[in-house]
Amino acid sequence: MLDCDHEGPAAEAPVCTHLLGATSAVKYVRWYVGAEDERELLCEPCAAEREQGKRPGLLRVCKNCHRRIAVDLGSLSGVGGGAPIREQPRPLDPTLRRTPLPTQFGTLVDVAAIGDGARSLWLLLYQDGVLVRFDADSGASAQVARVRLTVEEERQPWSGRVPRPRLHASRRGDFVAVCRDYGQFGEVLDLRSGKVTISLDGGAYHNETVPFSFAFAEIDGRVVAVHRSSWNRLDLSDPATGDLLSAREHPPRKEGDAPPAHGLDYFHGALYVSPDQRHLLDDGWVWHPVGMPMVWDLDRWLMDNPWESEDGPSRLDLCVRAYYWDCAMTWIDDRRVVIDGLGDDDRSMLPGARIFDITAKPEPEAEGGVRELSSFPGPMGQFFGHRGRLYSADRTGLSVWDPDQGARVGQLPGFSPTHLHVDANELASVSDGALLRWSLDSAR
Repeated sequence: MLDCDHEGPAAEAPVCTHLLGATSAVKYVRWYVGAEDERELLCEPCAAEREQGKRPGLLRVCKNCHRRIAVDLGSLSGVGGGAPIREQPRPLDPTLRRTPLPTQFGTLVDVAAIGDGARSLWLLLYQDGVLVRFDADSGASAQVARVRLTVEEERQPWSGRVPRPRLHASRRGDFVAVCRDYGQFGEVLDLRSGKVTISLDGGAYHNETVPFSFAFAEIDGRVVAVHRSSWNRLDLSDPATGDLLSAREHPPRKEGDAPPAHGLDYFHGALYVSPDQRHLLDDGWVWHPVGMPMVWDLDRWLMDNPWESEDGPSRLDLCVRAYYWDCAMTWIDDRRVVIDGLGDDDRSMLPGARIFDITAKPEPEAEGGVRELSSFPGPMGQFFGHRGRLYSADRTGLSVWDPDQGARVGQLPGFSPTHLHVDANELASVSDGALLRWSLDSAR
């Protein structure tokens, strides 16, 4: 028997005695304790006592009583507490390689890694649309194309999201795309011919809330462009020809008609392709609004079912978090995704990482469609994943994490990378007119 006089199972978070006895609206604080996502629900007076080091009386309640407290009667007024970061220091070589960037092309806007063996090759996008191929190992550079940076209507940034051009490159550098994050337009170029093959239009409906949804992927040896063509629609196109590879149409609707089959109420966000190129992770959101990262099978989408991105059997949600999307996330291997933030609401989010296995079924009563393996405090900023390791970069520098142990194994203060070069096995950032690079082999 639980403290609420009901049979189990118990809710995940214990509550203070005052919350269990509440019969009318009450404010509560979500208080984090322990080494992972362990938490308590406390009334505001109990939270104040917690702040002073006193431990209030806590009760284990059933899930229905927990919902009555947290949802029906309660409103979240804040968060408190925190969990210590687990430290397991290992050898780390802090050496950075610095290569001056070419200055003759103007103001640098963005960079993108391209692969050619293990060389550190990059494409550089300049303010007037010039594209430059840059060898960071030798310092050699050459202009390869010029793109059109579409001018969009100026508007007030939404929630700090400032529209800006973003450069995407296919792995071997044959194709590039320049899109405007938190904007509407972009284009895809075939660098072998210099021709624009796809004019991108992601739609104007609430595009200020998400980066432009775009990614290159390789499916069965073929490069494809994944791109948003409306707020709730993604498409696959051939970047060499511009041909649409995911043709599908909703039947015409009249006022009062039922929603169409395959209808999707989902705002697509930033896209992340798994290392084996088989799955796509989408950092999108749904009304009211809540962030809801999704994942699905790229092979099925291209080969079998053009509706796979809407409601195909491989499409699974990972978690649901109120007012929280456009956040850090990455693949650390072919099956595991890491997403930042411990909590389920932007008002109660603490720095940390949650790890999901997209191949495993969720535990009973879990909220998502895949299994959450673990969570641990600490990681914040931008996330990178490579060969099972997690790297997080914030304004203080780089942290290296062992996700299996939930521990930080190394730090590199002052180096805050913005890009991962998979083939060169390095992290990089632009700083003071140079490309700074750190080898991932430097951490053991």
